Amino acid sequence: MSNKIHVDEKWFYMTKKKENYYLLLDEGEPHRTCKSKNFVDKVMFLAAVARPRFDAEGNVTFSGKLGIWPFVTKEPAKRSSVNRPAGTLETKAMTSVGRDVIRSFYINKLLKAIREKWPREDYGKSICIQQDNARTHIDPDDPEFCQAAAQEGFNIYVRCQPPNSPDLNVLDLGFFNAIQSLRYKESPKTVDELVSAVEKAYEDFSPISSNHIFLTLQQVMVEIMKVRGDNNYKISHMNKARLQREGRLPCQLSCDNQLVENTLAWLNTM
Repeated sequence: MSNKIHVDEKWFYMTKKKENYYLLLDEGEPHRTCKSKNFVDKVMFLAAVARPRFDAEGNVTFSGKLGIWPFVTKEPAKRSSVNRPAGTLETKAMTSVGRDVIRSFYINKLLKAIREKWPREDYGKSICIQQDNARTHIDPDDPEFCQAAAQEGFNIYVRCQPPNSPDLNVLDLGFFNAIQSLRYKESPKTVDELVSAVEKAYEDFSPISSNHIFLTLQQVMVEIMKVRGDNNYKISHMNKARLQREGRLPCQLSCDNQLVENTLAWLNTM
């Protein structure tokens, strides 16, 4: 699991449709405006995360955070306003993200981040990029990506996770919800401010919490085997925070051998 990178896209909104505020008795109600409450400005991001690593003393040696990149463009303003003259470059969110754009981000941003941040002790080992089965994602055998991934001595390849299994991606399992909560601590007014807020939330997310999500992923895998590939299961509580404080948090979860054998036997009958 340490050689696997989870990637996925997510929309981040400028604000929520409904907000709760706690006000003092003499404090006025906040006034929020937008063009339409049903069409709040938003930006899509591509995120990539791997399992963090720690030394024997618990210090972070690799955060696992490879990057989060917005799908935006820079366009010159067509008209002057009180905020900027005509021709000033403005950040605009991409309204359509196709396979060519995803391929470009994989090659120019994701692969670059892997080469810069991946632990040197794993140089030369295989690295798997796990994506879901969205139509806009590249094929695992995409020739342009495969050619770029094989450069500089790296062995990087793409694999698609099982269909209809969002819990097998740590980003959907908990990472996105966590940085979404951190993002809502900010109040961006522009696309640039939204991008900065999301990037800050991504960087502020604790590697310890990220490691907890990867342990939850292992729990999910066990539960999926118990229900033979179904998604109707419940994840038991491990009290990871308490185990972390006591120094008893496992790196890997054990699995019953009989469960694995029964699962393999069931798969062979399909």
